[in-house]
Amino acid sequence: MTTGQPEPPTDADLEWCYDAVHDVSRTFSITIDRLEEPMAKHICLGYLLCRVADTIEDAGHIPPEAQSNLLSAYDELLDPDADQTVSAFMNEVEPWVPDERTDDWNVVAETPRVLRTFESLDEEPREIMREPVRELVDGMAMFTSRYADEGGLRLQTLEELEEYCWYAAGTVGTLITGLVARGASPERAEEMRNNARSFALLLQLVNIAKDVESDYHEENNVYLPAEWLEEENVDLEAVTDESNQRGVTNVIKRVTGRAETYLDDAHRYLEVVPETHGNRLSAWAIPYLLAVGTMRELRERPEDVVRDGDVKVSRAEVYALLQTFEGNVSRAALAELRKEMAEKPLHQ
Repeated sequence: MTTGQPEPPTDADLEWCYDAVHDVSRTFSITIDRLEEPMAKHICLGYLLCRVADTIEDAGHIPPEAQSNLLSAYDELLDPDADQTVSAFMNEVEPWVPDERTDDWNVVAETPRVLRTFESLDEEPREIMREPVRELVDGMAMFTSRYADEGGLRLQTLEELEEYCWYAAGTVGTLITGLVARGASPERAEEMRNNARSFALLLQLVNIAKDVESDYHEENNVYLPAEWLEEENVDLEAVTDESNQRGVTNVIKRVTGRAETYLDDAHRYLEVVPETHGNRLSAWAIPYLLAVGTMRELRERPEDVVRDGDVKVSRAEVYALLQTFEGNVSRAALAELRKEMAEKPLHQ
């Protein structure tokens, strides 16, 4: 891969990357704020590399064939043995960058800055990150091509949903685990790898359950399994219709229930994750507990996903959770926090 950027990255480039994560992801913003160096930098850059692909894959204004081509070009850009240049990639992507950029598209437009900062990392973390990012990009290109005739994703089965979740989140879990497991005992590293998939699928399934309305209207994607919607007599193109609220609510409950099956393994991941290389338990425990709280809300008011398009924990509960971790929260205390947040908001 040739960046076509002879100048080295600057401190301003890295600061821009930190600011960009804060703009595009509340969850990863919390995570990175909890990490110390060098882990904060590594996770920040890994996330932004994935976000470029995710933004292209989610773009409803880009025809599927063009999306697949852009994702393939991006994969070549990440391949150190390919001849793709960053300037060639930007020439391909720039016609699709909206005139009024969102924060996500600002990241895409600044791909050269993200890449040159990534390429400046030490070899070990850089190469740990590279392959999971490329696997994510390849998976998104595959799904985009698979549903090219539909104009958006229309996942058919639970198995396909979890396959998609693997590419969208499991690969990120692999990236994170590769970074945080360095120096851990072989047994501890293996246990992390065994549970990383569950941690990632838990978070992604919760996102899918709560974001049905925005996924359909903003991205033209339906991640709820078509086989489950069919059992409720809900057409894929009518998932947000008021008349289908009951049926879609039932499917949301099933997806939430599936996410719950990954809770114990995800919890075990947190019990063994080492706090080295700037890693901190709170960086991953907070997103996990926010998912627990979101599942509570989805169980109590799943109909709001369709009716209001907004099911999430309150700002007051997020603040209460952050305040809890201002103190020294032990691994043993996570089980009690999980139990409490599964039953009621933490701030009540």
